[in-house]
Amino acid sequence: MRRTAVALAAVAATTLMGAAPASAAGQAARSAGAEAGVGSGLDTGWEPSPSAPWDVAAGLRCDFPVHGEPVVDEVVRRVLETHPDGRPKLVAYKGDLIVRVTNKETGDSYDADVSGTAVVDHRTDGSQFWSVLGPVLVGVGEGAGNLGRGLYVVDGVYTIDISSSGYKEVTMAHGSTTDICEQID
Repeated sequence: MRRTAVALAAVAATTLMGAAPASAAGQAARSAGAEAGVGSGLDTGWEPSPSAPWDVAAGLRCDFPVHGEPVVDEVVRRVLETHPDGRPKLVAYKGDLIVRVTNKETGDSYDADVSGTAVVDHRTDGSQFWSVLGPVLVGVGEGAGNLGRGLYVVDGVYTIDISSSGYKEVTMAHGSTTDICEQID
């Protein structure tokens, strides 16, 4: 529970600091309980984190094949803490992201605003723990999460615990889910 509170505090600090000078950003991250690895001068430590287009076959998420492609992608990331081997451990993400999700059979599409802010803990076993504020896109396979098979915009204040096998457990503090498959069926 403490890890969730610390990570959500880091999400809030990340959201509020925006493009603050490096020293203010570093202080906000440290006060949230994370190391900030901040550069000097005007360097805020944020770097682009573009999303690639993707395709999912029929039956894996929706009953039909889907294609996703960012139409707005201003997502940036900041490594807050690294593992001893230098790989990112704790990473913050923020920025506008709108993904057009298209039913490849009918051409119907839905523009999903998934501009949430997240702090992701990358564990050594390959699992991840996400602390999220706002909307993100979550795909779930059959029997691979506590949400049914589908493609969702999950919005609010919540966590996503992704096991090393890929099982996704979404725990909502407050929020909602929108089933994208239903929007483009």
